[in-house]
Amino acid sequence: MSAIQPSSSRVLTTHAGSLPRPADVRAVLMRGGDRSDDAIRQRMREAVAEAVGRQVDSGIDVVSDGETGKVGFILYVADRLAGVSLERTVDGVYSRHGPADLRDYPEALGFAFAGTAISGEQEAGIREETTMLVNDGPITYTGAAQLAEGLDSLRAALEGRDVEDAFLPAISPSIAAMQMVRRHYESHAELLEALGEALAHEYRAVVDAGFILQVDTPDITGKHVLGFDMSLQAYREQVAVQIDVLNRALRGIDPSRVRIHLCWGNYPGPHHHDLPLRDVIDLAYRVNAAGISVEAANPRHEHEWTVFEEAPLPEGKYVIPGVIDVCSPYIEHPEVVAQRIERYARVVGVENVVAGTDCGFGSTAGRTNVPERIVWAKLSSLAEGAKRAASRLVRSSRSGKAAP
Repeated sequence: MSAIQPSSSRVLTTHAGSLPRPADVRAVLMRGGDRSDDAIRQRMREAVAEAVGRQVDSGIDVVSDGETGKVGFILYVADRLAGVSLERTVDGVYSRHGPADLRDYPEALGFAFAGTAISGEQEAGIREETTMLVNDGPITYTGAAQLAEGLDSLRAALEGRDVEDAFLPAISPSIAAMQMVRRHYESHAELLEALGEALAHEYRAVVDAGFILQVDTPDITGKHVLGFDMSLQAYREQVAVQIDVLNRALRGIDPSRVRIHLCWGNYPGPHHHDLPLRDVIDLAYRVNAAGISVEAANPRHEHEWTVFEEAPLPEGKYVIPGVIDVCSPYIEHPEVVAQRIERYARVVGVENVVAGTDCGFGSTAGRTNVPERIVWAKLSSLAEGAKRAASRLVRSSRSGKAAP
């Protein structure tokens, strides 16, 4: 049995971290600048409570703060690290760093990232004004006070709430390094090590506060963005180095209180260059984390429950299949959700499955693919589907028959 699942008669539910922020909170985050004003701090605290309440009402067992106080799942590190700043750029970021699928089909860019549609003849000019991380000095962790306030807000929001557990996401050192313009450190390796040492403070603080740490690691699966011009062997070697740095940052933390999130980008694009999960699952198993969150609703990856037949889940680990899509407004039928859960449960055991979402619903504060009210309807369907799956799995176990 995994460290998180209470029994084989239930299937716990969770999600990948970020949720839509209220309009006034989005405005504060997108404006940037000082957030020390008492009224703003109080509103952020209230928004976390609202997010937790909506998750509980939707039937989610392992909740988060919705990343309410973060402008983005990567960009937030500029608020917490000395030696890192934000800079606006229009120098063709999607041409240089963008997903390979959108390089093939640039006409889909307007679907993937609203407001940036271009014609197929304009591929060389794929550009959008965007915010980039810049390394402009020695990196150290300076976000202890801000993090403590966020931890306290989540702790307060959980008071009187019936939840199984709570988690907080944090970025991996390597995805931060790969999205960062390097101006201080002489090599990428030096930058990566500095980020690992700095983010280790955040990782330990989250776990010491009693929460599960989710490390967002799209760098493990993100070859179509971060290494589309590399061979598979070279990419795997790069990922192995990144995992070594992450494991050093996790040193001394109980793996049962850590989970990682693998994804291929929560944007509605072709995704035909996505790296197969089987090509890196062995590397993901090396991370000192019990939980592994994967996409299982994305049409390019729904079939990959079979990967866990080919590469069995190691002892002490559990899988969080994303049985809810975060790129479309379709509200999944609970029966679809239940069937997706059952596929994984038949392979790894129901006690080693926690039902989740493919990715976050609000990876950046100003952009979401799903209207807010539909987000909560999707999470409610997730909870209902988990109940159906658990009921059938228990019945089949008692009868000795395989689940349908």
